[in-house]
Amino acid sequence: MPHSPSLIDRIESIPRRELYFFALYRVLIASLIAALVFSPLSALMSEAHHPPLARAVSLGYLPVALGLLAWGRDERWLRPLVFWGAMVDILAATLLTHALPGASAGISMSLLFNISAAATMLPLSRGLLAALAASVATVVEFAWRELEAGPDTRSAAELAMFITSYLALAWISHQVGSRARRNQQLAERRGAEVANLFEVNELIIRRLRTGVLLVDGDGRIVLANEAAAALLEGGDGDGGLASGDLPLAQVAPELERRLQRWRNGWAGEELPLRLADGQAEVQPRFARLFANSDQALLFLDDTSVVSRRAESLTLSTLGRFSASLAHEIRNPLAAINYATQLLKESSDLGPDDQRLLQIIHQQCQRTNGIVESVLALARRERATPENLDLASFVRRFVLDYQQTLSAETDDVRCLADASSVPAVMDPRHLHQVLTALVHNALKYGRDGDAPARVRIEVSSAGRHARIDVIDQGPGIPGAAAAQLFRPFFTTSEHGTGLGLYIAGELCRANQARLEHVPAERGAHFRIVMAAPHGALAPA
Repeated sequence: MPHSPSLIDRIESIPRRELYFFALYRVLIASLIAALVFSPLSALMSEAHHPPLARAVSLGYLPVALGLLAWGRDERWLRPLVFWGAMVDILAATLLTHALPGASAGISMSLLFNISAAATMLPLSRGLLAALAASVATVVEFAWRELEAGPDTRSAAELAMFITSYLALAWISHQVGSRARRNQQLAERRGAEVANLFEVNELIIRRLRTGVLLVDGDGRIVLANEAAAALLEGGDGDGGLASGDLPLAQVAPELERRLQRWRNGWAGEELPLRLADGQAEVQPRFARLFANSDQALLFLDDTSVVSRRAESLTLSTLGRFSASLAHEIRNPLAAINYATQLLKESSDLGPDDQRLLQIIHQQCQRTNGIVESVLALARRERATPENLDLASFVRRFVLDYQQTLSAETDDVRCLADASSVPAVMDPRHLHQVLTALVHNALKYGRDGDAPARVRIEVSSAGRHARIDVIDQGPGIPGAAAAQLFRPFFTTSEHGTGLGLYIAGELCRANQARLEHVPAERGAHFRIVMAAPHGALAPA
């Protein structure tokens, strides 16, 4: 997480705010000294040793302190200002100590703070240099007073203690300041890392496919990720739920009732529920945010995701099974085909028998093509689409299929709105899809004992070509229509539930669509393909 470097990171000193207070303290001391010299408060001190010197230093020190206060706002001169400001403090304190011997102890004590603050803000070498300058100045002032035979206000022991205090306090203050700077830098790094982790965690929770809700003790939604908002609101989940502070009972009453039952100790297994129209069913799970907290975490697992994973595993197993099964089917098919060819060479067979052999040979080839298509689907092989004339293709398909009808009363017809309808699709796949649709129409499209009537209509609509397979049976219930193209779904106890699924997958492999069209009577399936120079629009 990018952040601007602080003043400590750039110049190894404390922030400008602390420098401002240091300069303000200098102005306060200078003002106090000026007040002691020029106001009636001067009576509180003993007689000045050098009154003109005291007045001159107090008059000069105050403007300099004010100038350092104003100049200290410029960060570029912060370090020189601290060092030379300390030198000015030492010079003023030395001269004032000599001019005002009665206040020498107080002035020396105030200088301790100046040396300590300067050492905190400066490198160790300059901090010790300032302390050494203060020590030398104290010795010089002591010698100056001895030479002038002035009043003896401080002893050599006191002098030694102040010198020791200046040096020791400068070193200790620098160590404390250095440690404070390191701690602040570490805190800034840790703060940046925590901010980064918070953003990463927030992004992970927001992008989780599992819906996550945080609900407080009053039943209000505190937090909801994108998946939970989509599940509760439907669509893209942009209805404002992600901002939080909505009652759960208003958004999902059934989910709120289950949460209350869970809080009351309900441990039974709950069935999945649907939170919004058009949304998949979810399985809610509950957990407390903390051990003794009223806030609860709600995890909304999309059951369709689990179903798709199971379906994917099933289809993968089916692919491996179909590969081994195809090998077992090919062998008898090859034997039947070879026997048919041998029988065709016999001169004892009449025209009817020859026709039957031709049908057997065609069905062997068709069955072998189906096996190849299933294997290609299991291996996810690409289709080999070709330019087709759908009208001619469907007419040939109907003629061939009519020869295999088990009941003479069943009827399959081809209706085309034009003599030629161009399209692009793999002919093997299209033949298999039509076979599956017509077979289902003849099997399930009967109205009682009446014969089946199946129409195959070929038409073009703009840049699309369409084949509609329509029967006159009882139709498909609405509940079953939504699951028609799911694998292993069937309404017949003798069906496998793979016919329409494989047909749909074959269409998708050819960039086509297989749709169920709602109809008032009978079942209506439509294959939508792209024209030779067109692209299929999304569903």
